[in-house]
Amino acid sequence: MSQPHSRKTIRRPGRKADASRIESMVRVDHAGEYGAVAIYQGQRAVFKGRPDKARIASQLVHMEADEQHHLQAFDDHILSGKARPTLLAPFANLAGFALGAGTALLGEKAAHACTEAVESVIEGHYDEQVQELRLAGQDALADQFAQFRDEEVAHKELAVEEGAKDAAGYPVLSALITAGCHAAIAVCKRV
Repeated sequence: MSQPHSRKTIRRPGRKADASRIESMVRVDHAGEYGAVAIYQGQRAVFKGRPDKARIASQLVHMEADEQHHLQAFDDHILSGKARPTLLAPFANLAGFALGAGTALLGEKAAHACTEAVESVIEGHYDEQVQELRLAGQDALADQFAQFRDEEVAHKELAVEEGAKDAAGYPVLSALITAGCHAAIAVCKRV
């Protein structure tokens, strides 16, 4: 008796995306947006009500609104069954708020350095996802992620214009935040 041939599935452009991969994307992006909202809330808590910080407080309100919009979109994906939320959401909230408040306590430039570091990581992260989704023929989801990426890039560019790279200890601060973001992404993909 001959045995049936087993064929390996080769991923090709235009093939339907693996549901588990989309689930992982939605889960990690949901956690990231949850943490981003918390970062801006932490920063605003420090700067709120201080007349000398009105400019940055206003910027933070607008950036937080963008992040809240992104978070709502990922909430909708989770409610529609595309993914389950990460079990680390409470940690993302706490860590995000602490990071935001901590960098704001170091001053405006440190708060902007935080934004620049986080958004640089997220820009690359969304870029990879958009490319993967386009290859898989998931254009609607790719378009949404591309829009979010572009809004994150605008946050990063604003932070740089506002002196992010002039923050005291910028190289160390940026490296620590960047490493933390990469670690959070890796963990949230699975947990």
